[in-house]
Amino acid sequence: MSGTYDDRDGTIWMDGALVPWREANVHILTHAMHYASAVFEGERAYNGKIFESRKHSERLLASGRYIDVEIPWTVDEIEAAKYEVMKANGLTDAYVRAVAWRGSGDDMGVSSARNPVRLAVAAWAWGAYYGDAKMKGAKLDISKWKRPSPETIPSHAKAAGLYMICTMSKHAAEAKGCSDAMMFDYRGYVAEATGANIFFVKDGEVHTPDPDCFLNGITRQTVIGMLKERQIKVHERHIMPEELEGFEQCWLTGTAAEVTPVGRIGDYNFEVGALARDIAEAYEAKVRE
Repeated sequence: MSGTYDDRDGTIWMDGALVPWREANVHILTHAMHYASAVFEGERAYNGKIFESRKHSERLLASGRYIDVEIPWTVDEIEAAKYEVMKANGLTDAYVRAVAWRGSGDDMGVSSARNPVRLAVAAWAWGAYYGDAKMKGAKLDISKWKRPSPETIPSHAKAAGLYMICTMSKHAAEAKGCSDAMMFDYRGYVAEATGANIFFVKDGEVHTPDPDCFLNGITRQTVIGMLKERQIKVHERHIMPEELEGFEQCWLTGTAAEVTPVGRIGDYNFEVGALARDIAEAYEAKVRE
């Protein structure tokens, strides 16, 4: 499958039925387009099995509740839709995107309670998110934008609107020749990359930011479990910017990123060391079990 994302062969599941890819459209006055009333999930399938599929479906429903978008499908129905899409498109290794949103209806202001909630699932083949960074280590910029306080946004929802500053940060990073950007939070602590959680290594122990104002990723949780199984100490805590200089290794985690070592953040350099490589390889094995 190739071409722009609106002009491809295949089918997409929308509101209970498979429709031709090019016909999977919404009206220009769709509420989500104007007010970001949408939530989504990004998932990967390996050898025909979506990794942690039900956790993603459960989080989709939870994200909807966080932003007052009650999704009228069950976890089982979403699960069936995802596998139906993969089968229809002949995919066994794929990226799967489920998205729910406020559609067109009687409301077109900020309020949208009378508009229907819609759901779609698409799947396509997608390679490494950061290209060859798994071998060389990704290069990250430091974003000028900060993850906001949970008093200002539903920070634990995977909601479309929360990614606006991530897109802006990634664009700025790419303009500098970087793969991504690391973001601080509203207090000045290290937070995450634009679409991935971040880990650091020092003296054989792992440090990762406490996800108290950003998404506690499913891949993040998986990797923490893998580290603990290896009897490696994991510190989930607030990390100050000045600590970056003392860390030896770094990696990112996320469904798209999988486990990607980082070689540089701003002026700080990191070794693509044994632990980063071991966890990356172990994760690749785990998702294919």
